[in-house]
Amino acid sequence: MPDGSEETTIRVLGSMAETSAEQWDACAGADDPFACHAFLSALEDSGSVSAETGWQPRHLVIEDEAGALMAAAPLYLKGHSYGEFVFDWGWAEAYERAGGRYYPKLQAAIPFTPVTGRRLLVRQDLPAADQGRLADTLSAALMELAGSLGVSSVHVTFPTEAEWRRFGELGFLLRTSKQFHWENRDYGSFEDFLDGLASRKRKAIRKERRAVAESGVTLSTLTGADITPAHWDAFFRFYRDTSDRKWGPAYLNREFFSRLGQTMADSVVLVMAEADGGFVGGALNLMGGGVLYGRYWGCVKDYRFLHFEACYYRAIDFAIANGLTRVEAGAQGPHKIQRGYLPVRTYSAHWITDPGFRAIIADYLDGERKDLEQELEGLARRSPFRQG
Repeated sequence: MPDGSEETTIRVLGSMAETSAEQWDACAGADDPFACHAFLSALEDSGSVSAETGWQPRHLVIEDEAGALMAAAPLYLKGHSYGEFVFDWGWAEAYERAGGRYYPKLQAAIPFTPVTGRRLLVRQDLPAADQGRLADTLSAALMELAGSLGVSSVHVTFPTEAEWRRFGELGFLLRTSKQFHWENRDYGSFEDFLDGLASRKRKAIRKERRAVAESGVTLSTLTGADITPAHWDAFFRFYRDTSDRKWGPAYLNREFFSRLGQTMADSVVLVMAEADGGFVGGALNLMGGGVLYGRYWGCVKDYRFLHFEACYYRAIDFAIANGLTRVEAGAQGPHKIQRGYLPVRTYSAHWITDPGFRAIIADYLDGERKDLEQELEGLARRSPFRQG
């Protein structure tokens, strides 16, 4: 087993197919379903991620003398800012208005996935000092690649807080945002969770769940082999409907969901709603490392409170029943607070190659971070949990 002391080589991969699942996953670990070889390959092999869609793979890897992967970073050359959930459209517009060229840029991220996780995928079985050295080497390689490609910037979105701080020490600009997560406080049941809420909030949730139960809609929570192609057909229809109404063209195609079902079915938790003999809505989650991650939702008919039931309450039910520690409900949504999902910080780091533009962005981010802290203080006061 490599110990981190060997001579190393840094390479850029044009696709996940250029490395094996065994090698990549030795770096990614087993806890993050989005950083694994199967998920990233499903995006590429389905054509959802490609040069044609504006996500050209440029994965950075560090290999030892024998060619074994010791560290990796999922990385993409991007010609736009879609599918990132950390918005820099204003930066691009300002830079190009001043005569610069913002695109292409480099993005160290999981495409279309606002989920916190390691972006510097260093093998965790190495000594801590070697892990730190490889992480610094990988970070420096990001900046060097930006220079060799002549791109405007490198953006690392949704890294861990520890990685975020490491990037800051290396000169990246630091940005914060927020999401809403539910924490399992060793609840034995959904009623145990409700008992911790203020009376008014508890009654409101019970009212919402009762309304769904009385609407004629039945829900089932499926995982593994219980999910069939018919389920994926229906869910893709819901996903497309939501995308078309809210965001425009869908990022993911039908083939992606087939590949997800074929290679990662045991990580998928699919909530499906039925009425009048057919599927009418659904919510897609992935799980790993004791966490349930809410990703996509769609419904072809309006049922009051069904969104809250399928996306939030069924997720809590599943987490409690399976001993999961947390439910991450995705981006946006202060309405999640009253349903037990509290605000938490998320992070991103940005390397801007133009010194003048970098100074402008740094000043902007200083103000944005202060505004966020004030917002988080206000949101915390809206907690539905009983005081004390």
